[in-house]
Amino acid sequence: MEPHYYNVDVNWNTDRKGVMCSPELNLEGSCIEVATPPQFPKGMPGIWSPEHLFTAAVSSCLMTTFLSIAENSKLAFTNFSCKSKGKLEQVEGKFMMTEIILEPTVTITEEKDRERAERVLQKSEAACLISNSIKSKVTMISTIKIG
Repeated sequence: MEPHYYNVDVNWNTDRKGVMCSPELNLEGSCIEVATPPQFPKGMPGIWSPEHLFTAAVSSCLMTTFLSIAENSKLAFTNFSCKSKGKLEQVEGKFMMTEIILEPTVTITEEKDRERAERVLQKSEAACLISNSIKSKVTMISTIKIG
């Protein structure tokens, strides 16, 4: 496979805030306001931070990988959702995202598919390209529901 490139442009606005866009995503409203999180000096609440985006990259990668593997595995499901939490710590004098905790919930229609749904989630976690590209520990606590 040839390498793929994903372009992102960030432009500072004011204080500790800027706007992030991608020339490949030219839809109206596709830019995201980004800022230093409020835990840091002059940080701003209520705005996406690099830490949120890092956590979101892992979580959304799990979802898209799950969707692909579930389709290939012919897993019948009615819902996928994932809560995620990124842990920021200072390690040897440097701030690092040390752990990402993923809490996916998959809703299936029949009990007989529970084991397959769990296997699909495990395969998805192992195959997620973002998780495989980072140093952070990735922990997954999954829930399978019947609905």
